[in-house]
Amino acid sequence: MGTQNSDEQAGGTGRRALLGAAVLGASGAVLGLPGTARAGEERHGGGMKSLPVPTIIGHRGASGYRPEHTLGSYQLALDLGAHVVEAGDLVPTKDGHIVCRHEPEIGGTTDVADHPEFAGRRTTKLLDGVSVTGWFTEDFTLAELKTLRAIERIPANRPHNTLYNGRWEIPTFEEVLKWQDEQTRKRGRQVWIYPETKHPTYFRKLGLGLEERVAKLLRKYGKDGKNAPVILQSFEPTSIQRLNKLVGNPLVVLLSSAGSRPWDFVETGDPRTVADLITPKGLKEIAGYAQGIGPTLDLVIPKDANGSLTTPTTLVADAHKAGLILHPYTMRNENPFLPTEYRKGTDADAYGDVFGAYRTYFATGIDGVFTDNPDTGLLARQDFVNG
Repeated sequence: MGTQNSDEQAGGTGRRALLGAAVLGASGAVLGLPGTARAGEERHGGGMKSLPVPTIIGHRGASGYRPEHTLGSYQLALDLGAHVVEAGDLVPTKDGHIVCRHEPEIGGTTDVADHPEFAGRRTTKLLDGVSVTGWFTEDFTLAELKTLRAIERIPANRPHNTLYNGRWEIPTFEEVLKWQDEQTRKRGRQVWIYPETKHPTYFRKLGLGLEERVAKLLRKYGKDGKNAPVILQSFEPTSIQRLNKLVGNPLVVLLSSAGSRPWDFVETGDPRTVADLITPKGLKEIAGYAQGIGPTLDLVIPKDANGSLTTPTTLVADAHKAGLILHPYTMRNENPFLPTEYRKGTDADAYGDVFGAYRTYFATGIDGVFTDNPDTGLLARQDFVNG
């Protein structure tokens, strides 16, 4: 997951509500109790609502420590205790298989550039209105993609991850579903995954519709019901609406910056922006076909021109009123990815006061969060739940 344009259970709520007030009071705003997360409470019922609150979701696995969207990254996220693993961002191959990559362009996440046999595949395409140059999954067969190996996407920020360059291949979604079953058996607890359909309108126009292929695989492995441990997400509302007709899985609409428009809206001439979707009216509409939203953290607490947090919005309370769960993205430990007031030291890529940032975001009442560092997220959750 990323922006569409880029990049225990415990009882009681009163103490944590007061904690939330204390944390947010410093910025001059406190959301009312209806918007609080009821942190640590035991949820009843099946499906996504059975997950612990706040839910810690391993973003592309444990991508703070391993190259993203690899079985190594997914495995480590589970080993670190993530409640759910985002495995993976789904894109198709030339021959119709579904694989896990952050984007269809794979020059930045694989060693394809080191394969002279594929030099001629490098090209420039218009991807959701943006000119992108590189190598694209839809121009490769699965067999060809399996000759590549994954590399770290942001080596400047995470040079330690480059140690693992070349260790893992590109996983297929079917391999992930088998891995999920295997890990569930080994661990004696249900493993959850949270895949995303990437650029579904773009691929549909190429004759490589994602939703039908994903639904077929979910049905094959008996994971297409409302209580299935597979949450499906997309930045394109129409992709979620299409999935809603194909499978019974819990569904989540991803939301980028307030002024942005989902690409399917652009293609169909729908003038609405994300700002329209997060109004009470827009949230009520989403609740008609989805169970949750995945907003940017900035839609929960905006930043000022200096990158510091300002007053929380009413999004949490409004979404909860509409019956929607909120899983914002993305928490990362490094300074560049944190609000200004939580950065520490002069090293641009050193870890900042991420625990402080988690505390502030949890206090808004969010139901969970995507994080590149699941172990950090779980410690922050424990601090928050225990007050």
